[in-house]
Amino acid sequence: MQYRPRRLRSCAALRSMVRETRISADSLVYPIFTADGENIKEEIRSMPGQYRYSIDRVGECLEEAAEAGVKSVMLFGVPSHKDECGSGAWDENGVIQRTLRYAKREYPQLYYITDVCMCEYTSHGHCGVLDGETVDNDKTVALLAKTAASHVRAGADMVAPSDMMDGRVGAIRRELDENGYINTPIMAYSAKYASSFYGPFREAAESAPSFGDRKSYQMDFHNINEAVTEAELDLAEGADIIMVKPGMAYLDVLHEIKQRFGRPTALYSVSGEYSMIKAAAGLGYIDEEKMICETAACMYRAGADILITYFAKELAGFIKRGLIG
Repeated sequence: MQYRPRRLRSCAALRSMVRETRISADSLVYPIFTADGENIKEEIRSMPGQYRYSIDRVGECLEEAAEAGVKSVMLFGVPSHKDECGSGAWDENGVIQRTLRYAKREYPQLYYITDVCMCEYTSHGHCGVLDGETVDNDKTVALLAKTAASHVRAGADMVAPSDMMDGRVGAIRRELDENGYINTPIMAYSAKYASSFYGPFREAAESAPSFGDRKSYQMDFHNINEAVTEAELDLAEGADIIMVKPGMAYLDVLHEIKQRFGRPTALYSVSGEYSMIKAAAGLGYIDEEKMICETAACMYRAGADILITYFAKELAGFIKRGLIG
C-alpha cells in the first residue's frame, strides 16, 4: 500500500500537526444575563451552571470569563419592568445600558456585544410592537434602531439584532452612522429559526410569549434557501457578521451560508443544546468534557468563525489543556 492514512494518526503530536479544523479562544463568545436588582446571583433552573446576575455582582462572571481566556461576551437584559412597547430596551438607564457602563469601566479588557431585541422588555413577550396579535414590522424596526444606538452610547462594542424583522439591519446601520458610530459593527442573527431548542433561554431571560408563537418572524426549520436569502439581505443592508441559530441541528445551514458568501459567520449554540449535554452528563450517560469538545469542533468544521456558547469558559480551558484546538 503506497498511502496509509493511519500513518498521520499514529500519535497525538502528529494528529495535532495535520489537524484541519483549528479552534481559538479568541473566537468564543460567552452569553451573560444581567437583571435589575441587587445582590442577585440566581441559578437558572433549566441551565445548571448558568446564572442571572444583578449589576453589582456581574463582575464575578466577567472576571471568571476573562481568567478562563474568553475575550468576548454577549449581554442579555432581564428588566424588572416590562410594558407593551418594550421601552426598557432603549432606556438610557436600562439594565443593559447600566451593565455596559459598569463593565466597560471595571473590565475594559473584554469585548462587549449586546443582543438587540424587544422580547425581554415587552409585557407580552413578543419581539416587537403589536398590531392586534401581529408584530408590526416597521414600527418595531424603528425601536430596534433606537435601542442599538442606546447600547453603543453606553459602551457596546458591537450590536447583534436578533428579532428577525425585515429591514432592521439597514435601519440600525443608518441610525449608528447618523450618530457617528460608523465603526461599530453589526452581527445579524440572519438565519434564526423558530426552534424548540430555545426553551431554557426563555426561562433565563423571562421572555416566553404570553400567547401564540414566533413563527411569523423566526424561520421555518424546514427551509435552507430562505436562510441564504436572509443572509444575503442582511449583508446588503450592512451586516458585518452573519449568524446561524441554533447550532448542532443546523450545521447544514451554516455550511451553505459560509460556502455561499465567505463572510465572517457566527453560530449560536443555544440553551437547549447546553441543557441537553448537562442533563445527559448529570445522569452519567456521556462524558461531558469530551462531548463539549466534539460538538464545538463539529461547529467549527462546518464553517463557524465565531462560536457563541454557554460552554465558552470550559472550551477556553480545554484549549489551554490541549484537549481541543
